[in-house]
Amino acid sequence: MQHDDEPVFRRSKWGTNRYYYNPCNPVGLALIVITLLFVGTMMILMANRAGPFKPAPAPAPLSPPPYDYSRPSPWAGPPGP
Repeated sequence: MQHDDEPVFRRSKWGTNRYYYNPCNPVGLALIVITLLFVGTMMILMANRAGPFKPAPAPAPLSPPPYDYSRPSPWAGPPGP
């Protein structure tokens, strides 16, 4: 049974100062469902390496620029008259 006067968070009864979502409150129940859906979606994305977990693309192989410069041949001799 759900009551609107229940708190959204309850203190843990394990002697710690932690809180947990209260499923007796509609907002607490909604937070539980949203958290489970979010974590499940992130786990599926991680398993498929998709979305923010997609690996970076492989860099293109190094290719030197085309060789356009040609030096004069040492056997050509001095320039013409």
